[in-house]
Amino acid sequence: MTSMTRPSVKSPAAGAVRSGAVTAVVCVALAAVVAAMSSLNVALPGIARATHASQAQLAWIIDAYSLVFAALLLPAGAFGDRYGRRLALLAGLSVFGAGSAVAMTAHSAAELIALRAVLGLGAALVMPATLSTITGTFASGQRTRAVSVWAAVAGGAAILGLLTSGLVLEVWSWPSVFGLNVVLAAVAIAGTLRFVPESADPHAPRLDVSGALLAVAGMVALVYSIIEAPGHGWLSARTLAGLAGGIVVLAGFVLFEIRRRNPLLDPRVFARRGLSAGSLSIFAQFLTFFGFIFLVLQYLQLIRGDSGLVSAVSMLPMAAAMMPSARLAPALVARLGARVTCTAGLTLMAVAFIVLAQLTGTSGYWLLAAGLVPLGAGMGLAMTPATSGITAALPASQQGVGSAINDLSREVGGAVGIAVMASILTSTYQGNLHLGHHLPAAAAAQARSSVAVAAHLGGAVAAHAGTAFADGLHLALLVAAGLVATAAIAVAALLHGHGRPAA
Repeated sequence: MTSMTRPSVKSPAAGAVRSGAVTAVVCVALAAVVAAMSSLNVALPGIARATHASQAQLAWIIDAYSLVFAALLLPAGAFGDRYGRRLALLAGLSVFGAGSAVAMTAHSAAELIALRAVLGLGAALVMPATLSTITGTFASGQRTRAVSVWAAVAGGAAILGLLTSGLVLEVWSWPSVFGLNVVLAAVAIAGTLRFVPESADPHAPRLDVSGALLAVAGMVALVYSIIEAPGHGWLSARTLAGLAGGIVVLAGFVLFEIRRRNPLLDPRVFARRGLSAGSLSIFAQFLTFFGFIFLVLQYLQLIRGDSGLVSAVSMLPMAAAMMPSARLAPALVARLGARVTCTAGLTLMAVAFIVLAQLTGTSGYWLLAAGLVPLGAGMGLAMTPATSGITAALPASQQGVGSAINDLSREVGGAVGIAVMASILTSTYQGNLHLGHHLPAAAAAQARSSVAVAAHLGGAVAAHAGTAFADGLHLALLVAAGLVATAAIAVAALLHGHGRPAA
């Protein structure tokens, strides 16, 4: 991680860089990997029907990408800083594009899970290289504008991915979503070869391979145990051992990094209250957001019967509320302080999840919109002061560390959120699904493992499945409300008396 704080000593002359072209190329690459976190959610019902994937397998199809992405984000960023950001971009885009092309031919859930993990590896190389390419090659005036464009793309690509996927699913089937990845990767590779200069820090310290392996092992053990808990039982020895093992390994990672001269991530930076509060807020926001997206798009398509495009368009009130509130947030921070603004945003998110938890199979769209608007507004209010709190807590020489912590909080939060909320949904769905004795055993087992199969069977089975799914959605969203409310309390405590605005 130390490598990210050093100035680039191998960079082109400022005049040789076509800043507009470089910014466009890195933003295409960024949009591809960020959109891939959410875009496949729209295709989950089609994937479930085509591959007979269970609810747990659907969670893995989404989370394999997020988990590998999050786990390798720091070492991949350090690789790019040491050996070349252009090299990291080309390698990551090649892996991402090739993996997506192969995924278009997949026929089973297991193949898709493995290939999504491969895509996560590519994304981990791409994302940090996009920002560090800007900071490592642009002059200060160009850098500020390019970074603002980068931030806008990073924030909006997830929603754009949903809408684009919904559009292509109106014409083609679920493999077309991976086809979008191939196109974007090809465009970004061509642009990188043509416009992006190489930049690196050849004096950066060696990669912390041991720390990276500990972080990956701990996160995989934790997420695996959460996703598989419904099948083995939350209190089973296997689940408890996996959870405990993951926590122990991650604790070992912290102790190991404290003793390293050049750690992957120095845990001592979290002693700064502004940084801790900001990273906790970002973690909670994206834990609940990505978990919610995973659930609600299945609800809209499988329970309400909406198309992929209608489901994606249904999310627009959230984006419409998020954009103006994010623009308003800096003024509120200046007037009221980061503590009030960030806590208010998280509280608004908690209220939104309580509203959304009231959804049933027969709810009108107005109830969904009534929850989406405060959810988007709350995220817009909370995200800006949280990100600013992370960066403001560190000196100028450590802004690379701040950027990495912000990205890591978001990606780890997303991976954990999908695992937790998918697991709650699956446990409740399976426990509350009552099929009677008239259904053949094989069909009953499939319906119990996947709501997509149950919905496809129609009649009373689909009705019972819809009710059981709504029960699971209700509980998962109430848990999300509790988690984000707890985060609001913790953030308020961390920022108590910290950075109050001038009277």
